Amino acid sequence: MNGKAFKAALAATVFVCAAGVAQAQSAPQDQESKIADLQRQVDELKAMVRAMQEMQQGAAQMAAVPARDASAAPAAAPLAPAVAVSAAQPAQLAMAASAPEKKKGWYEKLQIRGYTQLRMNEIVGGAKSAPAGISRVRSVQDSGINENGSFSIRRARLVVQGDISDRVSLYMQGDLASSVASQSSGESRLHYFQMRDAYADVFLDEAKTIRLRFGQSKVPFGWENLQSSQNRVPLDRTDAINQPVPGERDLGAVAYYTPPAIQAIWNDLAKDGQKLFGNYGALGFGVYNGQTVNRTERNGGLMTVALATMPVRLDGLGGIFEGQVAEFGASGMLNKFRPELRSGGVSTTDFTDNHVGIHAMIYPRPFGIQAEWKWGKGPVWDAPSSSIKSGDSTGGYVMTMYRMPHTGIGQIIPFARWQKYRGGWKAVANAPRLDGEEYEAGVEWQPMKELEIVLSYANINRLEADERRTSRAKGDVVRAQVQWNY
Repeated sequence: MNGKAFKAALAATVFVCAAGVAQAQSAPQDQESKIADLQRQVDELKAMVRAMQEMQQGAAQMAAVPARDASAAPAAAPLAPAVAVSAAQPAQLAMAASAPEKKKGWYEKLQIRGYTQLRMNEIVGGAKSAPAGISRVRSVQDSGINENGSFSIRRARLVVQGDISDRVSLYMQGDLASSVASQSSGESRLHYFQMRDAYADVFLDEAKTIRLRFGQSKVPFGWENLQSSQNRVPLDRTDAINQPVPGERDLGAVAYYTPPAIQAIWNDLAKDGQKLFGNYGALGFGVYNGQTVNRTERNGGLMTVALATMPVRLDGLGGIFEGQVAEFGASGMLNKFRPELRSGGVSTTDFTDNHVGIHAMIYPRPFGIQAEWKWGKGPVWDAPSSSIKSGDSTGGYVMTMYRMPHTGIGQIIPFARWQKYRGGWKAVANAPRLDGEEYEAGVEWQPMKELEIVLSYANINRLEADERRTSRAKGDVVRAQVQWNY
């Protein structure tokens, strides 16, 4: 019984009692018998009120117990004996119990999460600085590798996501660690909030095997490109796989299909704590503007991209493959790209920007291996003609890992990676050539789910991403990162 009904019952009983008192006063000869009857009614009222209070307290205690722990719910308080309950009261209690739960608004279904990466890079061998025209030890993946080193915030991501209906979900991600270059003093400004993802998924079937994604999202090219930097073991992506889509994202629409059997394998890997690439479908096909993330479309054409990937259980092979899962796949893209010019503005020429790649891996249980390679053509600076041309773009990487998830101090994953790339870097003015090779070794330590620490060493041999600087820069870089997840 709710508060209003309780008050109404109490008022009605007081009225009845008052009438009884009046009758007792008007009939002195029956005063004693009527007083006794009045006392009986008051006693019944007290018993009924006490029972109602016990029922309300019991209901409140049961509501406070989580549904998954029903065994902890207190037993309902017994009703006091000899309580006269009217026929209307059970009906009111039944209506209150069967009242439908208030439907949540879409804004109540959203969740907020994210992660932040604090880095420190130190060039311990090779050219930290060099005269004009000579390459320095640098990386297009992390501007924090420079002559000053010290601390930098590599990423500070904030994600808002959730299902706004049974068939529509949204995802928005911003980065608080972006920088804005081309300031009047020539110095970049750090820690601006920049949009990374802003898309909606529309599911076409109840099983959610087919979905359409609209907005700014990752382009399904390359396994490593799709894997979140929150999950990746090495600190950065490789140059060759990242080159077709620097920033990994663009504005457009894409369709993904994931059969239940494949989703079941990925679910098992996720439960095991494996670092997946995220659910981008066993098959994906999309169309995008093609000018990379947060850049204005320049030629009115569309970039088309396709991805296929297949996880396979290796239990049937027995031996060292017992419990292992391998994954194989390929991706390709067709595009026309207009790079920025150092002289100012954007090129008016469309350059061929077509690529195809393959990937293969065995997830670490405990040993794992991961490899990708890609071939293609893209814009690249041609020194003899002092102009941008369409040239070869090829390269890839091989990485080994050994995952120890249950040590006394948390999960530990030592890794080693070799990468190679020959071609241009279209995300920088004049698309400079970025020929290079790198060996890297390190270890990721996760003492708790909310905290990850990575230490690594890299031997670098590459051109700097600046067509005005020539010759290869050779050097050694020691790096550390602390990442906290929330």
